[in-house]
Amino acid sequence: MDVRYSANARDVKRYTTQEMRDEFLVQGLYKPDEVTAVYSHVDRMVVVGIMPVSQTLPIDKGIDIMANFGTNFFLERREAGFFNLGGSGVCTVDGTAYKMGLRDCIYITKGCKEVTFASDSKDNPARFYGVSSPAHKACETKLLTMAQAAKNPVGAAETANKRVINQFIHPAVLETCQLMMGLTVLDSGSVWNTMPAHTHERRMEIYTYFDIPEEQAVFHMMGAPTETRHIIVQNYDAVISPSWSIHAGCGTSNYAFIWAMGGENQTFTDMDTIPTSQLR
Repeated sequence: MDVRYSANARDVKRYTTQEMRDEFLVQGLYKPDEVTAVYSHVDRMVVVGIMPVSQTLPIDKGIDIMANFGTNFFLERREAGFFNLGGSGVCTVDGTAYKMGLRDCIYITKGCKEVTFASDSKDNPARFYGVSSPAHKACETKLLTMAQAAKNPVGAAETANKRVINQFIHPAVLETCQLMMGLTVLDSGSVWNTMPAHTHERRMEIYTYFDIPEEQAVFHMMGAPTETRHIIVQNYDAVISPSWSIHAGCGTSNYAFIWAMGGENQTFTDMDTIPTSQLR
């Protein structure tokens, strides 16, 4: 498991392009019949990529649970959410199988011991993207489809940020301990996400970008509002965003992304918006 330690906002001002990428960018999440995980010390979030091809993969394949978590199993003191970004597949949680199609989501509560992932076809394997956060209470494991997500249309074509925020793992949809996740889709012709930019001091956030056309890219904006930096991301890349950092992006085409948050609260409107004219 790749471990990323917290970065000081003052130090990030001096980072090179490669240092920014090494610290915050997550790539190569989907490897055939492997579980790829990155542990961030920012709110102790874990990013997971699972692509089963010819095997059924346990959530902890290749992970030293005691060394990394100090627990007996992955979700002993954690909750997790997974989206399927590939072909159809199955997530099995303590013996219950959940069929997952493209863009379906599953919330898995604290205390679930046996979690596995499988694809329906090795020729079109599933891509399970997950984020896990610490949890102090158990809720209810639940499968969520796009139709069940809370829809929040925002933005406008005139400002190139017309999009729909689909809230899946969110207080408006189901109860969790602290994890929140959703999927935002930009309209054709819109390229900006999350503008005006903002921070939320009490919660960190992780983005993973997908549906980026071949030969296109997204410029992910981060850093302190008056010391912004950018990281260029490709399809299926993720970016870790500390609470002090803005998190926005502009693509060379429209795209989609999954956001995940964890921290002190679940108040979706608890943010400090920065007027675009004040960004530096």
